[in-house]
Amino acid sequence: MDWLDHFNESIAYVEENLDGVIELEEAARLAQCSSYHYQRMFSYIAGVTFAGYIRRRRMSLAGVDLQKGKKVIDVALKYGYDSPTSFNRVFKEIHGITPQEAKQAGVKLTSYPMLTFKITVKGVHAMEYQLVKKEAFKVAGVGIELDQDMEKYKKMIPEFWSKVSASGELQKLFPIMDQANPGVMGISMMTSKIQENWEYVIGVASDQIPAGFKQYEVPAAKWAIFSGSGPMPGAIQEMQTQIFTEWLPTSGFEYAELPDIELYLDANPEDAHFQIWFPVRVK
Repeated sequence: MDWLDHFNESIAYVEENLDGVIELEEAARLAQCSSYHYQRMFSYIAGVTFAGYIRRRRMSLAGVDLQKGKKVIDVALKYGYDSPTSFNRVFKEIHGITPQEAKQAGVKLTSYPMLTFKITVKGVHAMEYQLVKKEAFKVAGVGIELDQDMEKYKKMIPEFWSKVSASGELQKLFPIMDQANPGVMGISMMTSKIQENWEYVIGVASDQIPAGFKQYEVPAAKWAIFSGSGPMPGAIQEMQTQIFTEWLPTSGFEYAELPDIELYLDANPEDAHFQIWFPVRVK
């Protein structure tokens, strides 16, 4: 499958440059998608972030070099660490011992092999979805500009939800909610086709803009809409993983590089009802 070949090309690029500079944008270009979508796909399929994978691979090779008798400072520099302190910290996170201890004979080291993307037959759980075309619509809400490092981004969004929920801001939006699109939306506006910066928006569909809020536009799109329920955030994260790893590769569609939406239909975190709106186009 084409997308598998492209992702494996990006991994080959990473492997060739583990002792040099690895550019996220180049890896994404080889995978033929945006840097945002690449990082998302990578973390869902591999179970580790792109940056985390690079750290694991570099530290695996660093352990081999140290066992061969190379100096700690030389190994640190080889894998891009100007500071011995930061190298020691990351090395210990991966191996559980310091680089100096790793030079001793008989010590246990951890090795993470090179990734290879391939199709695994799954499909044990049925996935129901609707294909719905929608015209562009407006959203009133609040947004946060995100760091383009996926590891930082994944921490910022839950913190943003907690902040907005505790502030009482969401309740001000309920009276103006478009009843044709009910629910509270979490919108990932991370695509260069819409805007340069990565922004995550919490809001409701509405043509009105109350004081203190901003207006955003979600472009016209064909959406694959998946419905689910369960305790948050585990239930929605599990469904997102299924979409990327089970549904998308064999669906006949591809990600349309447009904003995607989490739609929350109630406020019960123990058993929330939600939808995921995934923008698609025919391959």
